[in-house]
Amino acid sequence: MSSRERQNFVKGLLFVSPWLIGFLVFTLVPVGLSLYYSFCDFSLIERDTAGKTQAIWVGTENYRQLFQDREFYRTLKNTGLYAILSLPAGMLVSIGLALMLNAPIRGQAIYRTIIFLPSLVPVVASAMVWMWLFNARLGFFNQLLATIGIDGPAWIGDKKWALPALAMMSLWGVGNTVVIYLAGLQDIPRDLYEAAEIDGAGAIRRLFNVTLPMLSPVIFFNLIMALIGTLQVFALPFIMTGGGPERSTYMYTQYLYEKAFAYLQMGYASAMAWVQLLIILGLTAFAFWTSKRWVHYQGR
Repeated sequence: MSSRERQNFVKGLLFVSPWLIGFLVFTLVPVGLSLYYSFCDFSLIERDTAGKTQAIWVGTENYRQLFQDREFYRTLKNTGLYAILSLPAGMLVSIGLALMLNAPIRGQAIYRTIIFLPSLVPVVASAMVWMWLFNARLGFFNQLLATIGIDGPAWIGDKKWALPALAMMSLWGVGNTVVIYLAGLQDIPRDLYEAAEIDGAGAIRRLFNVTLPMLSPVIFFNLIMALIGTLQVFALPFIMTGGGPERSTYMYTQYLYEKAFAYLQMGYASAMAWVQLLIILGLTAFAFWTSKRWVHYQGR
């Protein structure tokens, strides 16, 4: 490297140094410590003779206890069911809305704004609104069902309906995903649609033979993001149901949170976090492996 190149390299490092320092202090070091603590018996309330918290190395004991914990399997099952219900529904709804909003209609910008607005509402505020909508006696949904002679369920107060109700509520915030799909739809070359029309392809065939294949990279990206998000769901179940009724909405991240900050078992909670990470990495790797068959990139 010449002296000028070295100077530019040093300047570049100085410019990115705030991010590098922040990543090191607030991300890399905590991740490394959590891995170490997952092999320790570490409680915030136990202190040594000097008055400092002490992490006692116990090897794989936390992981052994975790895989013998019934609550671990219950929360894993609830989180998996929530993902199965909410993830496909969210993707179908967001793609459908994006296709409709991409059509040349009057007031297009207004409709796009309306779809995006719910994603800007704070989580606590939206939870309060949906708790009213799901109210067994005065809620909007049950009053609407009553007009056609159907006695609505208790929704989040019924263990059979609580999890589907939360999955239904997850559709409230698809605005961010719709915006990404809209960007992908507008990036599809018009020449492909014109060629399909010349070949006699109708709207349905153009959708499945042009739109969805060309949109598949965007679908794949949103699939990965939604997979990570649904497996880490915490705020809405915690606020709306607290894990009830009868632990039917008790999610994995909520159990991890309680182990860490209610029972102060930081070592056990760190082990749970790393198991969760491995599950997400495994499912993400599987999605990448399958993507070779259905994701199509322009120019390939």
